[in-house]
Amino acid sequence: MASRLFLRACALSTQQLKHNAAIRPLQRAFAAAKGIPSDEEQATGLERRTLQSLKRGKDPYSILKPQTYAGTKDDPHIVPSIGNKRIVGCVCEEDNTAIVWFWVHEGEMQRCPSCGSHYKLVHHELPH
Repeated sequence: MASRLFLRACALSTQQLKHNAAIRPLQRAFAAAKGIPSDEEQATGLERRTLQSLKRGKDPYSILKPQTYAGTKDDPHIVPSIGNKRIVGCVCEEDNTAIVWFWVHEGEMQRCPSCGSHYKLVHHELPH
């Protein structure tokens, strides 16, 4: 008789524990339905905006490797700027230790006074 009472009490308490959210162990809700979420589904804030921009083919925070340019008149070095002028440093040769500094203004292309490489200032909007 005592064993029956004990079994019923045990069964009743386990049923109550299953319905009590504070006591039952935490479960991963996404594991049952869809599996592990991807980076795009899980990202929030700045990371989410960055992933969405990269998906569209843009690089708003300059996290990708910059493009290389020949520095000629047809293919000048692009200098992004939020203003209408920017100071640029040119290391004219590979083994050169001195940097030649000069201003690049919006509109026309400027040349490095030492080596003659062409630079062009392009207006760049910040992604705020």
